Amino acid sequence: MKPIALLLFVLLATACTQNNSSPQQAQTTAVQQKEVEAYHPGIGEFMASIQMHHAKLWFAGDAGNWPLAEFEAGEIKELFEDVGKYNTDRPEISKLPLIEPALDSIDNAIRAKNVQLFKSSFTLLTNTCNDCHRATKFEFNVIKIPDAPPVTNQVFTPQ
Repeated sequence: MKPIALLLFVLLATACTQNNSSPQQAQTTAVQQKEVEAYHPGIGEFMASIQMHHAKLWFAGDAGNWPLAEFEAGEIKELFEDVGKYNTDRPEISKLPLIEPALDSIDNAIRAKNVQLFKSSFTLLTNTCNDCHRATKFEFNVIKIPDAPPVTNQVFTPQ
């Protein structure tokens, strides 16, 4: 009789400790765990990409290539959104809203297709980048209006 009682006890204990989650819950948990373990770029990686788009935006707007300028401005906005999304633990994130008025100014200049307005808006954008760098103790990282295209295999003038 003792072996049967022991078997029943083991079966009962196993049944009580089993996870009662559904397959969907298990799958959701697995996906969440993969997201936690997934690579998330740091602020530096995002800023390097923003810097590239910043330079390309300058050459597109200076040449009056408004579709390209609009594209590059959109890329910068997406990257700033991603910085906030993937780096929530960084104190610098609180300063991200500083860039919004400068990006709005760029958008207005692009919509107006006005090179002079674009240039003044771009100066505001560049200065805002540097203001943010100073506010977050990254003042050693100074951004400027580019004087040479960042890539040699792209045409910036309208075609």
